[in-house]
Amino acid sequence: MWLKPGRHPSCRPGAVQGAGEITSGQRRGARPILAAILALVIFALDTFYDFDIAIAVLYVVVVLMSLGFCKRRGVLAVAAGCAALTVLAFLIQHKADPTGESTGRLLVSLAAIAITSILAIRIEASVALLRAHAALLDLPHDAIFVRSMDDIVTYWNRGAENLYGWSEREAIGNRSVVLTGESNPDEMERAKTELLNNGYWEGERFHAKRDGSPVPVASRWSLQRDESGLPSFILESNTDIGERKRAQDSLAHAQAEVAHVSRVSILGELMASIAHEISQPLAAIVTGGEASLRWLQIQPPQIEEVRLSVERMIGDGRRAGEVVRHLRSLARKDDVKTETVDINETIEDAIDLLRREIALHRVCLKLDLETALPQISGDRIQLQQVFINIIMNSIQAMANVDRERRLVVISRAAADETLVVAISDTGAGFDPVQEQQLFDAFFSTKPDGLGMGLAISRSIIEAHDGRISAARNASTGATFRIILSTRVDQS
Repeated sequence: MWLKPGRHPSCRPGAVQGAGEITSGQRRGARPILAAILALVIFALDTFYDFDIAIAVLYVVVVLMSLGFCKRRGVLAVAAGCAALTVLAFLIQHKADPTGESTGRLLVSLAAIAITSILAIRIEASVALLRAHAALLDLPHDAIFVRSMDDIVTYWNRGAENLYGWSEREAIGNRSVVLTGESNPDEMERAKTELLNNGYWEGERFHAKRDGSPVPVASRWSLQRDESGLPSFILESNTDIGERKRAQDSLAHAQAEVAHVSRVSILGELMASIAHEISQPLAAIVTGGEASLRWLQIQPPQIEEVRLSVERMIGDGRRAGEVVRHLRSLARKDDVKTETVDINETIEDAIDLLRREIALHRVCLKLDLETALPQISGDRIQLQQVFINIIMNSIQAMANVDRERRLVVISRAAADETLVVAISDTGAGFDPVQEQQLFDAFFSTKPDGLGMGLAISRSIIEAHDGRISAARNASTGATFRIILSTRVDQS
């Protein structure tokens, strides 16, 4: 049972009281005196006045009052005292001539006191259990509170006091959106709708403490319904995840640092290919310039040939510029940039940087890229790094095999708002034990490998809300499969 308005007296000692207020201790001290005065009044009326009714039945009020300041033994003692006063009054007034009527009133009064004392003991046990359960909610560090459907707080634990800075006395009866600094009513309504549909909701919220400082929380809501099935109260539990968020940011920064080092390392391995890719268009430009001069020296000058030669020079210059742009992008140490990415273009950019490696190792490359693929949301440079890592691994896996060295890159759109990229080779592959460790940091199947390429690739793909896996082919080699969401982030 959850605590409800007017039925949740504070069980904690030392509760904050305002100036001029009557404390709970003062109220408890007055209750025994009032009960004693009432018992004496009932005793006097029962002793000195002969009523036609069982006046001693009023002792049940004294027994019930004892619940406010006594535990089980105390309640039994008060009930026994009331029974003794009832018998004493009967003896004083009717000792000489007891009648059947007066004896009947005595028995009725004693029975009422006995029944009331039994019920009072049960009530005291139930109240003690409820107070114990309520006290348990003060043990966790989480902020736990109960609010009505109109957002009025009816219970506020110590964790909520510590997290938000509002005392229980200040919080009870106030609106939770004020106490928690909730600033997004639209998100609040969507969460409430899900709560009413499912009876439960959880997610992350950004709240504010009493001093205005922000605090991210992991929030969990549970719905209580009344006997007729109507929503009545919401139990909300909030956990401060500020430290976790800062740790995640630090981890993401560290992963970005490692990824940058990995990209620079890849560039070092591809230095020969890079030099070839740049020198080839530059040599073509020089050749085109020399040819243009010769065409101009001929009489009459061959203007059309010069124009064609200049156009080829422009094309070669752009090609060299693209190579330099790709290199600068990979080498640059930038923050993660989320943008719409054409996955086919990203694959082709990676292939362009690896063409010399592909030719040097006599690899037969087949690109089977589905046209008009939906774009994805992500960081193009990081995804390009993943494809370079995997394709380089495939090329190196085929370096020492005698059979045909075939590399196949496939991209396909799937029906569940995802796209799949598969990279297959006919290399040496790996055994079942290695298959379970491929994406572990510092694990490598190559003698001189650092074991970071695939670990970084997995981190990048998972950061893009995707999945990456590897499996042995039925015949030879292995296939790496990457699944990415095509839901573009509009934020």
